Amino acid sequence: MPQPHQICAVILAGGRGTRMGGTDKALLPLGDSRMIDHVATRIGRQVARVAINAGGNAARFAPLDLPVLPDTLPDFPGPLAGVLAGMEWGAGIRASHVISVAVDTPYFPDDLAARLAAGGFAIARSADDGRVHPTFGCWPVALRDDLRAALRRGERKMGRWAMEEGASVVDFPQAAAFHNINRPEDLSSLSPGG
Repeated sequence: MPQPHQICAVILAGGRGTRMGGTDKALLPLGDSRMIDHVATRIGRQVARVAINAGGNAARFAPLDLPVLPDTLPDFPGPLAGVLAGMEWGAGIRASHVISVAVDTPYFPDDLAARLAAGGFAIARSADDGRVHPTFGCWPVALRDDLRAALRRGERKMGRWAMEEGASVVDFPQAAAFHNINRPEDLSSLSPGG
C-alpha cells in the first residue's frame, strides 16, 4: 500500500465534450465556480499533489495554479493517455501512484483516494449497480512503460487494460457519487455540494 505522500492525482479533463456540443466541460459553471474547481478541491483534500490532463490553452486553468499535462501521444487517444501523462508527471515528482478522476464527475467520494490506494492498483465500482468506473483509479507509476506500449498498440479501454494488468476493483456504496455530466440536462440536475 502506498504512503499518502507518495500519491498524486491527475484530473482527466482532455475530453472533447462532443455530447455537450463541443463545450469544455471543465469550465462549465457549477454553483458559484466551475466544474474543475469543484473537482480540484475535492481531490486536493485527498492527495499530496494534483495536476490536470488537458490539451489546448493551459491559461484557462491558471486560477487553479496546477500543472497542466498534455497527452504525450497524438490524435486524442482518450483517458488512458491522460493516465499515462499523470504517471509520467508522477515519476518526475517521485510519486509511486497516481489517482485519476474525471472532470465531469464532481461529486466522487471523499474517501476515493484512500480506498483506491489501499488496493495499490485498483479501479472503482458502484456496489449498488455493479458498474465499473475505470476513470477513477489508482495507477502504479511503475506501469507507465507498459501503458505507453499498450496505447501505441491501439488500446483505448481503461477497464480492460487495468484488469489485464492485474488491477483490483474497489466497491463504493453509492452509484450517484459517480454521476457524470455528458449532456446539458445532466448539469442542471446537479446541485453544488453534492
